[in-house]
Amino acid sequence: MFTGIIEGLGKIEKFDKNTKTRSEARMKINLGNLAQGLRVGDSVAINGVCLTAINIAKGIAEFEMVGETIKKTNLGRLENGDKVNIERSLKVGDRLEGHFVLGHVDGSGTILKINKQPNQIQIWIELPKKLTKYVAEKGSITVDGISLTVVDKIKNKFSVSIIPHTMQVTNLGLKKIGDKVNIETDVLGKYILSED
Repeated sequence: MFTGIIEGLGKIEKFDKNTKTRSEARMKINLGNLAQGLRVGDSVAINGVCLTAINIAKGIAEFEMVGETIKKTNLGRLENGDKVNIERSLKVGDRLEGHFVLGHVDGSGTILKINKQPNQIQIWIELPKKLTKYVAEKGSITVDGISLTVVDKIKNKFSVSIIPHTMQVTNLGLKKIGDKVNIETDVLGKYILSED
């Protein structure tokens, strides 16, 4: 369980992709100080994707991914040197400052517009059509692991407004039009709609 409050950026040190089957991959990420206290078997959200640490040495954690993860998220598009959003899993008693995030990405969205304004940046993202029913104006959504509020929704597109601080401490500040981002819709909305 996560909250979508990014603790810092990690850097991909080594990304081994199985080019024959494209069904699995291993990624080594320099977590810096965020590796302190991390143990093998612990969960870490990487761009909002819940992964398990399988090895940790000198601040670098290694993670495995199966084909489903590569297919449904933007992790398979990453390269050595790329920066990723990092959030360690919640401990019992931690404060919930974002919203309930499972780290189970629903699909990838595409950045359509980035409008820079004096005190905020508005980003428009196109969703896979099957996810639109789970997105509500003023509701919660996770974009590359970041807990955000939906400002506007038009058909299968939605906008979020980002403060400059978030752009500086997450990888959103590195994104360009056309980039893919991981989307996790609000789990509460999914359960409510599943009862219909």
